[in-house]
Amino acid sequence: MNGSATDRQQVIEMVNTLPDEVLAELVSFIDYLRYKTSQPPIEQQGSTFLLSIAGLGHSGERDISERDEKI
Repeated sequence: MNGSATDRQQVIEMVNTLPDEVLAELVSFIDYLRYKTSQPPIEQQGSTFLLSIAGLGHSGERDISERDEKI
């Protein structure tokens, strides 16, 4: 199937030829494609995540190892 030559009508015709037993699987795959195309690129997700956790655990104190059991 050539992406540039495939239009919506061809997809509809292909779906119409499928047996009813596989339609649930097709719906699941379409849901996945819709989810995948609605997400930002992975590069953006990773940098956002790293920025969101940057500085976690930073208390400003230098060495708290002697107080670890008290904490």
